[in-house]
Amino acid sequence: MIQRIQTLWTFLAVLAAVFLFITGQDVILSDHFPILNIACVILVLVGLLSVFSYKNRKRQILLNNISIIINVLLVGVLTYWLLNLSGGIQFPEKGIEPIFSLIAIVCLLIANTYIKKDERLVKSVDRLR
Repeated sequence: MIQRIQTLWTFLAVLAAVFLFITGQDVILSDHFPILNIACVILVLVGLLSVFSYKNRKRQILLNNISIIINVLLVGVLTYWLLNLSGGIQFPEKGIEPIFSLIAIVCLLIANTYIKKDERLVKSVDRLR
C-alpha cells in the first residue's frame, strides 16, 4: 500500500537523491563521464520502483539494499572528491553533497526495518489461519 510508513521513508531517500543531483552539478569526478548524474538518476529510478512495488516486500528490500550500496559508494567517492579539493573547506560553499547520501542511507535503513516488520506481521497472520 502506498500510504505505509516505509513508503514515506523511501520517498525521502528519493528526494535526497534529487537534491544530490541538483547540488552536485559542480562535482567533477571524471572529465568525460558524468558519474554523479548517472548515479543520481539510477537512485531515483530504483527508489521509485521500490515505492511502487509495495505488493512484493522482498523486492522492496532488495531494491532498497541496492540503493544503500550505491549511496555508500557515493559517500566514499564524494568524500574523496572533497578531500582533494584545493583550498580550505567552507561548509556552505563546499561539502554538502555527501550529507544527502548519508540521509538517504538512514532513510532506506528505516524503510527496510518497517518492511521487515510488515513481512513478519503477514507471516504471523498466515500461521494463525
